[in-house]
Amino acid sequence: MNNVIRDIEFWRLVAGYIFILLLIVFVKWRGLKREKRIIISTARMTIQLILVGYILTYIFKQPNPFLITLIVLLMLFFAVYNTYKQVALPINKKLKKIIAISMISGSLVTLIYFNFVVIHFQPWYEPQYLIPIAGMIIGNSMTGITLGVKNLVEGIQREKQLIEGALMLGAKPEAATKTVVNSAFDSAILPTINNLVGMGIVFLPGMMTGQILAGISPLIAIEYQIAVLLGITGSVALTVMIFTHFGYRTFFNEKAQFMD
Repeated sequence: MNNVIRDIEFWRLVAGYIFILLLIVFVKWRGLKREKRIIISTARMTIQLILVGYILTYIFKQPNPFLITLIVLLMLFFAVYNTYKQVALPINKKLKKIIAISMISGSLVTLIYFNFVVIHFQPWYEPQYLIPIAGMIIGNSMTGITLGVKNLVEGIQREKQLIEGALMLGAKPEAATKTVVNSAFDSAILPTINNLVGMGIVFLPGMMTGQILAGISPLIAIEYQIAVLLGITGSVALTVMIFTHFGYRTFFNEKAQFMD
């Protein structure tokens, strides 16, 4: 197997942006008014990845446990912040607190478990392993909890009268919101389950593709990919479970009365 990685020439990389231009022309032609968002998103992606490339190069040369821990915490901070921004719905302070706790605890517990038990790389702060795996776990947990928050808030607003009616008949908040909470959990976890179903047949995941391109045996790449997918599934499930278990309670006061 040829382990030499083929470098992409600059002009060839630039040529890849032609599909962004095609997308802009299409949305402009359709009058969708998404040009600005596409341009900003593409520019952000490019700048962010270039910066990350330089930062990772520095960290890989001089691995420091405190610096790497700080990076993981920053990733969690931005994941929580992005969740608040992406929900685009009014959410109260208690719910924001539950989102942060769920995101941090679910991601960290899964990351620590897979670090020390499943993959077991040494030292524990080895940046070549820890940072990419943390990124995949935290990123997917962010997507899952964003869907969970959106569906929980929308569901409770939509079913407000039914929930209040159930409370008046003596139901507890847990029973009155059970359908909404189950629906929110289902919506949040479904994309992750669908990824498992299509994995290896419909598409090859990014980590596995990257390892194969780097010249690593496909069988070893598969081992890592299975471990990472299990970690992602566990992190999303744990994060959303914590959120839905405590999140609905923020809509009620101590007397189990519904709050606007």
